[in-house]
Amino acid sequence: MSSCVIFGGAGFVGTHLARHFLKTGRFSHCHLADIRPSALEGEKGITTSLTDVRLPIPVNLIRETPAWIFNLAAVHREPGHIREEYFETNLKGAHQVCAYAEAVGCRNIYFTSSISVYGPTIGPTDERSPVQPSTPYGGSKYPAELIHEMWRRQDSSRRLIISRPGVLYGPGDPGNIMRMIRAIKRGYFAFPGSPGVYKSYGYIYGLLDSVDFTMDAGWRYFCYNYVETPTEPLCELVKLIKRFLDTRALVMPLPLWLLMPASKFIQAMVGFKNPIHPVRVKKAATPTHIVPQALLDRGFKFKYDFENSLKHWRLVNPSDFEGLLKTESRKTPVVLKMTRLSEKAGDTAKSEPDKKVDIEQEVIE
Repeated sequence: MSSCVIFGGAGFVGTHLARHFLKTGRFSHCHLADIRPSALEGEKGITTSLTDVRLPIPVNLIRETPAWIFNLAAVHREPGHIREEYFETNLKGAHQVCAYAEAVGCRNIYFTSSISVYGPTIGPTDERSPVQPSTPYGGSKYPAELIHEMWRRQDSSRRLIISRPGVLYGPGDPGNIMRMIRAIKRGYFAFPGSPGVYKSYGYIYGLLDSVDFTMDAGWRYFCYNYVETPTEPLCELVKLIKRFLDTRALVMPLPLWLLMPASKFIQAMVGFKNPIHPVRVKKAATPTHIVPQALLDRGFKFKYDFENSLKHWRLVNPSDFEGLLKTESRKTPVVLKMTRLSEKAGDTAKSEPDKKVDIEQEVIE
């Protein structure tokens, strides 16, 4: 039996990753370790445990030595935590996961960092660019990378893959892209400042392809950005979303000097969990112009531009878009019905054959 352990496995990426591994047969057993229950608990090939990566991790988490460890566990939401919580969890988690790998003899770790380590990126930014985080989250992820790198350097047979994803989205998306889609549909989205600000994003199925690609390559060490390419300006993303939703909703640019006071007022009236939170407004106006140069240089094939990813997402999980898309024309079912009747008449019919600190799967916002 080939096994892996996914720390932070109950979250968005961990859930997709486990399903992907079992579907492709890369692993026959995925253990999901998280402080929250997993939606996959009880499924074939899945075991789970309530595991806090801030504490020493039991060496008997699974019976066999895992072939790979995936460290996705992190405090990441902004807003959501005080400054100290990012460092306490993300650095302690890196230490404890590496200590677990050492104790059980696992030689392979995949760690999800973040494009937040670069800080605001006005111009194109690739893996050779300076690391200069401007938030507690980004400031905690880069030293976490170094902790994993120290683990790798202790034994020349060890492998370490570090990914720095941008905004991740897709089926079951709990983050910014789905919030933006809903806001555009309901008519309350506005460009925070300039419509031309660049925003990097990564479709979950593209990220999964990159995981397979980097694992199969055999490199002892590889650090890469994961975003779709090319990075688009926010106005282009909004245009594509409006086309996908078939909506003419007006989206206007509003200056930050107006948006920030308005968002603070809404926060005071509605509370913490509102879509127009001041931190979200500021982040939406911050450029993230990331280039996945390391993957491009090594021949990785990017399959999903933003428009095609929305179509694929709808195909894979249409329930995410309930109430957002216009209903299909009634003429289509009539034509299909007539076709079936015609086939049946000719005897050619055929049957048709699917408040606690959150340490959760990283979804970069």
